[in-house]
Amino acid sequence: MSSGAHRGTPDIPDGMSSDARETWPSPELISSWLGDAGYEFELRPGEDVEIPEDPEAQAAARQFRDVLGRFASGVTVVTSTSGGEPVGMTCQSFSSVSLEPPLVLFIPAKTSRAWPLIQRSGRFCVNFLGAEQAELSNQMASRGVDKFAGVDWTPSAATGSPVLAGTLGHVDCTIHAVHEAGDHYVVLGRVLELASSDVADPLLFFQGKYRTTD
Repeated sequence: MSSGAHRGTPDIPDGMSSDARETWPSPELISSWLGDAGYEFELRPGEDVEIPEDPEAQAAARQFRDVLGRFASGVTVVTSTSGGEPVGMTCQSFSSVSLEPPLVLFIPAKTSRAWPLIQRSGRFCVNFLGAEQAELSNQMASRGVDKFAGVDWTPSAATGSPVLAGTLGHVDCTIHAVHEAGDHYVVLGRVLELASSDVADPLLFFQGKYRTTD
């Protein structure tokens, strides 16, 4: 495993909106998240959200999860560093947003343990997983383990966040803005550097299972 030197975080990192921090959760709420970890990867949308013990509400939640689960997506690992240590979380909910300025987004659950650490750093790197990296996806989604044990990575050029070996590509970002959205946060990132690789086939997720283009 490779590791990069921890970089100090300025009050407002380059590329970050000047009012971005105003949209972030309070320090007290962040601290409350840093206790026992939840699962970092929702296998279907809203899978970890508590539903009232009401048959109608449960049926509506199941339909929401099942219908949204029919939207096939790629799989990413969002990485950063905290206290000089690598941080990572598996994430389906990723999208490009804007070309000018170059913006992307990912959507962590409010229960995520990794997100507060990424938020504190003010920067992150989104790694696009390849077809052979389902095990890596599971490892980065697991709780109570060293997520980076045996993982080959190098620090990204712009932010020092982990770039995982064997991925299709990555985008390296500073946090541009954060917006509350129900039981999740919508995190906008300003892209500073990006690159692709020779890996051809993506890891996909559809109806609760990993898939490939084969």
